[in-house]
Amino acid sequence: MTSTLDTYRLLGRSGLRVSPLALGTATFGTEWGWGAEKAEARKLFDTYVERGGNFIDTANTYTDGSAERLLGEFTRDNRESLVLATKYSTLRRPGDPNSTGAHRKSLAASVEASLRRLGTDYVDLLFLHVWDFTTPVEEILRGLDDLVSRGKVLYVAISNAPAWQISRMQATADLRGWSPLVALQVEYNLINRAAERDLIPMARTMGLGVTPYSPLAGGLLTGKYGAGAPSGARESFNAGLGMVTERNLAIADVVTEVAGELGNTPAQVALAWLLRNPGVTAPIIGARTPEQLEGNLGALEVEFTDAQATRLEEASKIELGYPHDLLAGDHIRAVTRGNLKFEPSHESQSPLGTPREQLG
Repeated sequence: MTSTLDTYRLLGRSGLRVSPLALGTATFGTEWGWGAEKAEARKLFDTYVERGGNFIDTANTYTDGSAERLLGEFTRDNRESLVLATKYSTLRRPGDPNSTGAHRKSLAASVEASLRRLGTDYVDLLFLHVWDFTTPVEEILRGLDDLVSRGKVLYVAISNAPAWQISRMQATADLRGWSPLVALQVEYNLINRAAERDLIPMARTMGLGVTPYSPLAGGLLTGKYGAGAPSGARESFNAGLGMVTERNLAIADVVTEVAGELGNTPAQVALAWLLRNPGVTAPIIGARTPEQLEGNLGALEVEFTDAQATRLEEASKIELGYPHDLLAGDHIRAVTRGNLKFEPSHESQSPLGTPREQLG
C-alpha cells in the first residue's frame, strides 16, 4: 500500500499527527567529518517540507549544535506547522559532570540551549537521548512534566533505554498524573531487529509510537558494500564498529535482489519494510544530498509481494530468546492448553502489534 508524506499518523497515545517518514538532521553540518553544508542542508529541508513532511528530528549535540542552529534558520517562516523533536542527556561540555545525564540540571540547561539554537520558545517533542543508569525515574519524569507545564515542551519521549525501565516510567507517569511518554526512538532495521524482543511490543502496549533510527543500518542496506571493501568516512566507521559481517552482507544481498525485481533501490526496499511494519510509526531518514533524500522518499511508493516480504523476513530473522522462545514452544502450549481451542488475542497475533489508524 503506497503512501505520501502528508498521509499523517498518530504518534503513540497522543493526538499529534506526524508524517510516516521523519527527516533526520544528524547530517546538517560537517563538524563530524561528513554531512551537508548549510546550502545543501537547506535543500534537504525544503525538499522534505515541500513534499508534505512535517516531522523533523534533531538533538542538542548533533554536529556540535550546528543541526539545531541550522533548523532555527530554516524554520523561521513555518515553525508552527512543523513537529520539531530534539533530545537531551548527551555530553555538552567535556569536563563538566553536570552537562550530561538525565538529571534535572542537565535537562533544564540543555532545553534552554536548544531553544536558543532553534530560535523558538517551545519544542514539540523532547527525547531523553541515552539512559544514564543513575538518575531516579521520578526525577526524570517530574523534570519533564515541569517543562510541559511551563509550555517549553509539548510532548516527552525516550530513546536508548531498557524496556523494563521505560514501562516502569510510563506506569509511574500514569499513577502520578505526570506527562506520559508518547514515543520511543530505537535502532531498528533489517540487520538489527533486536527491538522486536521487548522494546517494540512494550511500546505498543504502553502507548509509545516507535520512530526507528538508522533504518539503513548506517548504509549497509543501500547495496554499496557489495562491490568490495568500504571506502569513505562513514563506511570506514561502520567497518570499525564490526557491522560489515557475512550475515549482514547476506541480508543486504537479499534486499538488493528484491530491489532489482521491483525496479527500486535497495534503500527504498529497506525503508519500505519498516513502513509496512505495524509496530512502527515513522522511520527517521537522513541524507547528505537532495538526490539521496528524494531516493529515500521513494520508499513510500514501494509495494512488496507476499513472497518478497517473506524472503526479507527470513533472511533477517532473529531468535527472540528466553522467555519468548519457551512460551511459543510446543511443550508450553501442550502443558498450558492441551487440546483446548481459543480465539487469538491481539497480544498473540504478532510481536509487532497492529496498525494505528492513519489520518489522511
